[in-house]
Amino acid sequence: MQTLGVYVQVPFCASKCSFCNFSSQVAPASAFDAYLTALEREARNLRPSYESKGIPPALLDFPVDSVYWGGGTPSLLGAERLRRLAETLRAAFRWGGAVEFTVEVSPGSADDAWLSASRALGVNRLSLGAQSFDDRELRAAGRLHRATATQEQVLRAQRAGFANISLDLIAGLPYQTEASWRHSLRQAVALEPEHISVYLFEIDEKSRLGQEVLRHGERYHARAVPDEEFMAQAYEEAQQWLAAHGYEPYEFSNFARPGYASRHNRKYWQLDPYVGLGAGAHSFDGERRWSNEASVEDYQRKLARGESPIAQRRQLGTDEQIEEFFFLGLRQRRGVDPAAAGRRWGEERLRRWEPVIASLVEEGWIERQAGMIRLPERAWLVSNEILERFLMGGWR
Repeated sequence: MQTLGVYVQVPFCASKCSFCNFSSQVAPASAFDAYLTALEREARNLRPSYESKGIPPALLDFPVDSVYWGGGTPSLLGAERLRRLAETLRAAFRWGGAVEFTVEVSPGSADDAWLSASRALGVNRLSLGAQSFDDRELRAAGRLHRATATQEQVLRAQRAGFANISLDLIAGLPYQTEASWRHSLRQAVALEPEHISVYLFEIDEKSRLGQEVLRHGERYHARAVPDEEFMAQAYEEAQQWLAAHGYEPYEFSNFARPGYASRHNRKYWQLDPYVGLGAGAHSFDGERRWSNEASVEDYQRKLARGESPIAQRRQLGTDEQIEEFFFLGLRQRRGVDPAAAGRRWGEERLRRWEPVIASLVEEGWIERQAGMIRLPERAWLVSNEILERFLMGGWR
């Protein structure tokens, strides 16, 4: 049976990290209610909103099996707003019997009362932005919490009954060293979370720190950012350490104990449908991608006027769908099944990809195994180059 994922964007943070390249903002609590009202309006009017933009609303009839509140820091909304939003979502969608319900939490932002209230509402998975267990790195990145806050937050959550906790770590933060990275890995594993994500710091213009590094400046501790060789070594060490402690890599950046791979995240890589609500949220139904107004003000303004908040919509052609099947699916450790793609889009269309697949297999950059093709783990660090060549080769 086809199922649906629901993502809710909460674009508010207590502080803006220098490495952050997401659309989030620091705002007073007074802004939360106006945003929540807009979210409720969007959820109640999804069908007419979709129809007005030429989007078939059929996916809204699929049973929901994953809900993910990200941001930003959704836990800043507090327990009462959490309750209102959960009730709104249950009224707007068909919830399945066993929903994976995740909320992102910044260490120190969820007290015992919040944890208890969220558990009562069905939240069963927490994703904590630990980032590092070195206080100097946290301060340099603009994080408000310290390493002890992450440790305390995990222990509080475990005492509250949460049995599915994820920690995020970032390789490449200012002042990070081999020793401090090793310390962060060991501290993360010592807390025994069910899931750990390891991200490499991205040097791009979407973050203040990234901009400064590109300009060869000194602000935001840009001169203390490790080089790419360090980040590659840090990632390889994370792979080895996490594997040795029972965390299986199911996607380039994500490691989980058996049975704890994120159901919601896998929807993105397996081209399953999902609906995004909130400013800047994205949606996908298998053939179309669309997104809401990124500006909180524009998003709220449109909904207050009774308009659809959707700002962009793109119909994917068959060739684009096949590209995404390979590009996203090959991020997974299991890889992709070309035979399934052939059944979905036609054997003739898939035949053009065979020469580049055969070439990369011969060179050792792609493996065939039980009918699947995948990138070996040693190739993950150069996956962008391989995937680019793969996509280009498919159109020769």
